[in-house]
Amino acid sequence: MPSFSEFALQPATRAVLADMKVTQPSPIQAGAIPVLLDGKDLVGQSATGSGKTLAYSIPLVERLAKDKRFVQALVLVPTRELAVQVNNVLSRLAAARRLSTALLVGGRPYNPQISALRYGAQIVVGTPGRVKDHLERGSLNLTRLRICVLDEADQMLDSGFAPEIEQILTTTPETRQMALFSATMPDWVAKIQEKFLKDPAMVAIQPAIGAESTIEQIAYQIPQNQKMAALCTLLNSTDGESSLIFGKTKYGVEKLGKQLTNLGFAVGTLHGNKSQRAREEVLAAFRHGRVQTLLATNVAARGLDIRGIRQVINYELPESSELFTHRIGRTGRMGDHGKAITLLTPGDVSKWRRMSRNLGQAVSLQQLTIDEDAMIARPVAKPVMVAEPQFEQPSGARPARNRKFASPATVAPKGSRMEAEDKNPAEVKPRPKKIRVNTAPVWKSEEFVEPDRFAGRREHSSKRPAGRSAHFGGHKVKQRTHISFEAEAQHHDNDRKSGRVRRRVASSGRPGQR
Repeated sequence: MPSFSEFALQPATRAVLADMKVTQPSPIQAGAIPVLLDGKDLVGQSATGSGKTLAYSIPLVERLAKDKRFVQALVLVPTRELAVQVNNVLSRLAAARRLSTALLVGGRPYNPQISALRYGAQIVVGTPGRVKDHLERGSLNLTRLRICVLDEADQMLDSGFAPEIEQILTTTPETRQMALFSATMPDWVAKIQEKFLKDPAMVAIQPAIGAESTIEQIAYQIPQNQKMAALCTLLNSTDGESSLIFGKTKYGVEKLGKQLTNLGFAVGTLHGNKSQRAREEVLAAFRHGRVQTLLATNVAARGLDIRGIRQVINYELPESSELFTHRIGRTGRMGDHGKAITLLTPGDVSKWRRMSRNLGQAVSLQQLTIDEDAMIARPVAKPVMVAEPQFEQPSGARPARNRKFASPATVAPKGSRMEAEDKNPAEVKPRPKKIRVNTAPVWKSEEFVEPDRFAGRREHSSKRPAGRSAHFGGHKVKQRTHISFEAEAQHHDNDRKSGRVRRRVASSGRPGQR
């Protein structure tokens, strides 16, 4: 097995690999990296978790020119989660070579993606749908593309991306280098290879004959009415380690997640109806151990590299043996040991027998001992509330408010305003705690009588001095006192006289200024 030191790599790339603690190439990396460094097209086939991402990421950053600010490499993947994961790996390698990346996936705003392209990103990682949208908008130009990689090509066929991929590839120059990676090789992959690849090198990594698999496969046959109890029994046996459970539909995954949550399990759900932000948050929580159990549809079956998954449980069978292979490939990655468990009801047995012929590993049906207490709700941990110390209050003082961290200083002393307002302290009851609940607030009680809108203002209008303005609905209204008609006439006559005096003074001007 060759080592990375035998490849013609830049020192910056070697430093990143050392920081990632990658010292020895996997078989697919050892076979693919030299071919891609030579600029040849490649078709790579290997099992999930074998290190295909680094197999094309290392030669990709080595062959790009950092002084040319346009898109030189394109990596297409089937799911948003895989695109984020691939972009994280490529970003570390690209930053060491002073290259930049752009992540083009759905569920995220267009403007940051367009800004990254205008900035001059040399590497684009994206899903076919969003990449096609940018091509139609004119924000992405692939006419000078040098390298194109199709990762998990068979899954893109299953997801219905075949027309989009062919449309994208027709916009790229014929001189580009192509690399295609997949765990299985259906007919569509062979069609893409024949149409867009030029004399590609074939690198197929098959498990060694007689080699022991790192994934222990078990199938349990259980009655339909005990399927949930069997799942709880398996989850209780993990001792807090991570479990990945696969369901068939989005609705079924959400329903199962609510049932497990009600039983006290810390679970998260992942499917296509969730927003991109929610999907990334639940994956981060699962990756860092804040959530021990993740329920997912097939959206998580491809490419996700999460270390430390102890067991994968097929709560419902997938549609094909290829999907089954990708599901169980989430455990036992890169040499680690894992367990793949399949729950079979009597109606699943015939389908399971057809699928198991293509697995390459014999899986026997076994009986699971179901725990009778598995369906009992587990206690949910709640924060411990420390009781507040009770202090003796002086006689005649109002009781202190029932607050957290109350101290003797909160008791009102004698002679305070609080005591003055309470003439009879014995009848005073302590204020109840305000409890925040999720019900709608009660805005009015039955004893509440809404006052007339202007009653208060009419009541106080007689107290306002004469000549002051009052506001009613934004309009100023002159207030007058109740005086007789003669007094009012005399008042206006005085105003006219004072007005004539002011005009004469104004016309004469100041002395000495004529």
